[in-house]
Amino acid sequence: MFLAEGAAQASKFTGFDPFVILFTIIILIGIVRLLGAPKKNVFAIGFSTVALIIFLVLDAVMVLNWMDKL
Repeated sequence: MFLAEGAAQASKFTGFDPFVILFTIIILIGIVRLLGAPKKNVFAIGFSTVALIIFLVLDAVMVLNWMDKL
């Protein structure tokens, strides 16, 4: 009975989670490169900053879901 209860619980980790983390890291690298460029593209910096904020919030929600805090 104990093993049956453990098998019935669904995993909170999905196959999409590593991609979300990977995209967050790629966006962060892009922002660092944009800020280090000699000619600044203000629109690209702003757009990627908004995207990074959204993905960081998504990462936080994802990790809180893993820890059953959400």
